[in-house]
Amino acid sequence: MPDDFPLQSQTPDALMLFGFWYRALPASQLRRGQLAKTKTTLLEQPLVIGRDRQGQAFALRDACPHRGMPLSCGQFDGQQIECSYHGWKFDAHSGQCQLIPSLVPEQTLKIDRIYAGSYPCEERDDFIWVFIPDPGPGGAGFSKPAPAPTPAPEIPKFSEHYKLAYLTADLPCSVDHGIIGLMDPAHGPFVHQAWWWRTQKSIHEKHKNFEPIPYGFRMSAHTPSSNSAPYKLLRLYADADSITTTIDFVLPNLRSEIIRAGKYWFSSLTTVTPITRNQCRIDVVAAWNLFRWIPFGPELLKFVFAKFVEQDRRTMEIQSEGLKHNPHLMLIGDADRPAKWYFGLKSAMLEMKKNGGEFRHPMAGPMTLRWRS
Repeated sequence: MPDDFPLQSQTPDALMLFGFWYRALPASQLRRGQLAKTKTTLLEQPLVIGRDRQGQAFALRDACPHRGMPLSCGQFDGQQIECSYHGWKFDAHSGQCQLIPSLVPEQTLKIDRIYAGSYPCEERDDFIWVFIPDPGPGGAGFSKPAPAPTPAPEIPKFSEHYKLAYLTADLPCSVDHGIIGLMDPAHGPFVHQAWWWRTQKSIHEKHKNFEPIPYGFRMSAHTPSSNSAPYKLLRLYADADSITTTIDFVLPNLRSEIIRAGKYWFSSLTTVTPITRNQCRIDVVAAWNLFRWIPFGPELLKFVFAKFVEQDRRTMEIQSEGLKHNPHLMLIGDADRPAKWYFGLKSAMLEMKKNGGEFRHPMAGPMTLRWRS
């Protein structure tokens, strides 16, 4: 079916992309010298996450390589994790085995060649990020971990002083539905109705320019929508000649938005993280230097974002009821073209990982999309 056909059937494949950084949990949930109290799962991989005595975060696969006992059930002394089943000890960062109590002196097993699975782990913008590498050959054990090829993502910031806040919510759907819902430009007047944002009566035609970027696409810098009250307030507050918004989407799940108004700015990095094939989590982390003098300014912005996230979560919850029956789905017109690009990007990434060669970007070049919202 040609890409410009008005109705394009599309069933999300729910395949998860390995070889990328993913947000694991808020950094505030980790205390120095302790394991996280809540278990973490990323891409159906069970993880045990903690901080060592020096305050550095780490992530291990939550299964002892001996008999599969969850390491999160064991003891942690600030440097090593001890399995609660047979007392095997592992270095918290490398996963390298340090002790097997059952061995006698005559048994020469080289325990330093045994590893619990360890994952690169970094702290950025009040979140713990974990790099989930591509799976090894079936049946292969873990070896010394390789470093991540790139640093964990970080929110762009444009001044020394700024505020930072985050919101998180679980979504009862696949990562594909979570992501195409996140980038969908047409649901706003219906899902996010509010007197202070927009209503169905404010729907009008929009034109936006898009361009390809490495492993993603960009909605080029543009003037924000005129039918939303917050942008009108920002224009008045900033007293700027112009306000511009730039929105990027980059594989596997990163949506960044930057708003500039003179010396003022707002920046956010939203991710939709696959937990299992049928469950994901949305995390919105924002930084800004706006409204710093207004009492309760950060609380107000967090309130607005919380409303948006809850409305999206509730929509996904209701949608999941319909998806249980495996309905025929479709993507139509320019409003759904970013979703088509996402599936094209994901397919190209999976193809490159499987067969090698160059990444084949689904966008041939810059283009303008038109829709009503």
